[in-house]
This record gives sequence, structure tokens and C-alpha cells, in this order.
Amino acid sequence: MITLAAMGLSILIAVPLAILVRVWEPLKTPTLVVSGLLYTIPSLAMITALWPVFGLTSLTVIVALAAYALLIVLRNILVGLEGVSPATVDSATGMGLGKKRLLWQVEVPLALPAILAGIRLATVSTVGLVTIGSLVGHGGFGTLILNGFINNFYHAEIMTATLLTIALALIFDVLLQGLEWLLTPWTRRRAAG
Repeated sequence: MITLAAMGLSILIAVPLAILVRVWEPLKTPTLVVSGLLYTIPSLAMITALWPVFGLTSLTVIVALAAYALLIVLRNILVGLEGVSPATVDSATGMGLGKKRLLWQVEVPLALPAILAGIRLATVSTVGLVTIGSLVGHGGFGTLILNGFINNFYHAEIMTATLLTIALALIFDVLLQGLEWLLTPWTRRRAAG
């Protein structure tokens, strides 16, 4: 649940930011720099900085993880939108599509593979990062890992939690690959042809 909430928050922030950057190009560099700086903050320091604001709640972990996922999701949205062929944009504009319709009916669908790849990558890395939330009592399998260390390096508990974390990351990866496969049928046709 923490992974899903963090990813939902990062997507909720990244989509409007990407559209804003797309509309006003001078915002691109500062937006990517700020999200890049958030990404470089060590997870322990991030949790410690958010702890006084959100307390010992899962919201502390969710906000921290959303900040880490933001750069990956935002960058992939922008890369996907910038990767749309100028000829396609010219054709759509020539057919009378305004900026809004061009964005939502042409550019976003064509950028969808890159966008979904970013969401997939961010989700898988977020699953692993959730474990740091055990510092505030909301770390998913990280709580088991921490308890294993506290219980005199009880290796079975640590290994079990580690394997479960890896399994959860693989499950999310497969589910998101399936979602990408469903939402982008034109890429299958191109690959087959």
C-alpha cells in the first residue's frame, strides 16, 4: 500500500509538472534540477527531515518515496513527449488539432511506452526503498529486516523479508509490463512487422 500511495503521489505531481514544462520550456531545467536534488538526498536523511513534519506515520514514508520516484517519472514523461516525431505533430496540427487535443490525443499516446517504462522503473525501485520506512515503523518488509538485525542478526528473518521484497518488486514489474502491453497495442504490431 505504501508503494502504491507513493507512486500515486509522484504521478499526481509529475503529470502537471510535465505539462507545465511542456507549455513553458524555461521551467524544464529548474524543475529537473530540483527533482534531481530530491533524488540525491540519502533516504535516511529524507526520512529524518520529514519525521518532524509528518510524525511517525506512513505519510512520512509515502512523501519521501514519492520524492524519489518523482525524478524518474517526470523525466520519462518529458523524454516520451520529446520523442514524438515532429512530422507527426505537424500532421496533427495540419489536421486542425489545437494544443490540448494535440497533447492528449497524439503526443501522450505516442509517449505512453516511455511514460509507462518510467513508472515501472520507479515502482520497482520504490518497493526496495519502502524498507527504509521501518525507521518510523512503516517499512513493510523492512520491519522484518530491522527486527532480524535487532534479534542478533537472525538470518532467516532477514532473508525471508529480502526475498519477499524481491518477489513483490517482480510482481509489480510483471503487472506493469502487462499494463503497458494492454495500453500500447501499436507497439506489438510494429514489433511483429
